[in-house]
Amino acid sequence: MKLTLNGEETDLRDALTVTELLVDQNVKMPDMVSIEINGEIVKRSDFEGTVLADGDKVEFLYFMGGGQWD
Repeated sequence: MKLTLNGEETDLRDALTVTELLVDQNVKMPDMVSIEINGEIVKRSDFEGTVLADGDKVEFLYFMGGGQWD
């Protein structure tokens, strides 16, 4: 199965759920990533039941706080 992951074409062994993709891609802190599939954000509660399809465009989105205290 082929999909575009973070802008790069990727071959996967077979259809995966979002949760399985996070494991397959060795995402170290999956609680810190949001997932966008074909331009739509997937709710974390739907990760386990969302199966990726051939040709999907998937983005891992990391939101991090930062700044400086004076």
